[in-house]
This record gives sequence, structure tokens and C-alpha cells, in this order.
Amino acid sequence: MKSVEFAEILKNEEIADSTYSMELFCPEIAKKAAAGQFIEIYTGLGENILPRPISISEIDSENGKLTLVYQVVGRGTDYFSQCPVGDMLKIMGPCGNGFNISHDIKQHIIVGGGIGIPPLLELCKRLDGEVNVFLGAKSSPVLADKFKSLGAEVFIATDDGSVGFRGNVVELMEEIKPQGKMIYSCGPKIMLKFLSAWAEKNNIPVQVSMEERMACGIGACVGCAVKIRKSGCNDWQNLKVCKDGPVFMGDEVVWDE
Repeated sequence: MKSVEFAEILKNEEIADSTYSMELFCPEIAKKAAAGQFIEIYTGLGENILPRPISISEIDSENGKLTLVYQVVGRGTDYFSQCPVGDMLKIMGPCGNGFNISHDIKQHIIVGGGIGIPPLLELCKRLDGEVNVFLGAKSSPVLADKFKSLGAEVFIATDDGSVGFRGNVVELMEEIKPQGKMIYSCGPKIMLKFLSAWAEKNNIPVQVSMEERMACGIGACVGCAVKIRKSGCNDWQNLKVCKDGPVFMGDEVVWDE
């Protein structure tokens, strides 16, 4: 169940170009949050009344803290980037359905692209066994060192070739040919589409966290609907990323319509 809470900003610092890490003290939400969920943050600005959905990157339920990693892309996130330590933000969460983690699986593949990388960090902490992480970015991806510090083997693909493999992350996977029993992913829709095709070809199930624009964040406005065809069904249905997702099985998403 979602809660509304006024969270204190404990940290808010730029960690890459236009990318910020914010730590919030919000004990009620932190104790309920799961890997892959998000929160809604209100700006308090009259002309920007709708909250901004931001994925949860790390959860410290014991100390009541959440870490968010966000990119400045508009007026709302620009406002957040300027909020000082000690400020209070109205937030709602945890929202959506996160990743399905099975502790019987001991061989995992994590695939992240761009600002879709941060919500995969808490997931990595919670997986048992061998974890291979594939990160894709235009240049250097965020949080690569954090994944390494968790004991994961990290492979990097960049568009400009400045770090690691030159090309996209699915091309890198085609070259590495990683073995795994489950793939967990978050990133641009085009990446998730090609990753789902790669997973199907290699007979590995894949969970995809969709990045759709959200307005209300509670499933009321239907602005973030995606087409989903459940296993065994011939017809698709519109499901809401904010309420029914953001995580779906890759073979259920209707990518080409």
C-alpha cells in the first residue's frame, strides 16, 4: 500500500553530467519498498502540479532511507537538482510492481541502459549466486563501480567507444554470449525490444522495466498504457505501467504495434 510522506533530503549531489543522486529519509516508504519500484515526488510548483516518477535506486529499510538517481530533463527535475540538504519533499510510494526475484535461481543477467541503470542496483544486491551485469550508455555509464563492488561481473557498451565495447548493449551480449536463468532489464524501449528478441532466441526469460511517461502515477489517467498479450491469449490488452508495471515479462509486451 502506498503512503504519502514528507521526506527530508539527506544528500543531493551531481554524480555525472546532469545526473544527480538524492538520498531521502522516508521511513514509512523505505520499509515497504522493493527493487524495481518507484516513488512520485511533488515539486510544490503551481505550474507543475503533477508529481514526477523517479525509480528507487537503493533501499535502506533499517535506517529509513531511499536513494534516487535522476537526470535533469525538464523543469521538475531541474527544481529537484537545486533542492538543498535539509529541505522537505512531499512523496508518494512505493509505486508499481517491482522485479520478481526467485532465490532458487543462481545465475542472473542484468541489463541496463542510460538512466534505466539506477533501479537495477538494489536488484543486484538482492540476487543470490552469479550475476553478470551489462550496462549501455552514450559514453560512460553511471554506477558501474557500484555494481562491481557488489561482486557482479560488469560489461560495458558505449555508443562512442570511450569505455568498453563500441556499440549497443545487445550487440555486446551477442559477442559475450552470457549464460543465465533470468534476465532483468531497464532502459529505453528500443533496447528492451531487441533484448527481448535476444532473450527469446537464447531461451532465457526476461523481465523488462518499462520507461513510459506517467502523469498521475496511480493508474487513473491511462497515460502510460502499454500493449500486453498474456501467455495463452490471442488478444492484447492495455495495461498501465504505473500500476500494473513497470516490470513485465518481455515476451508479453507487444513491441511492434
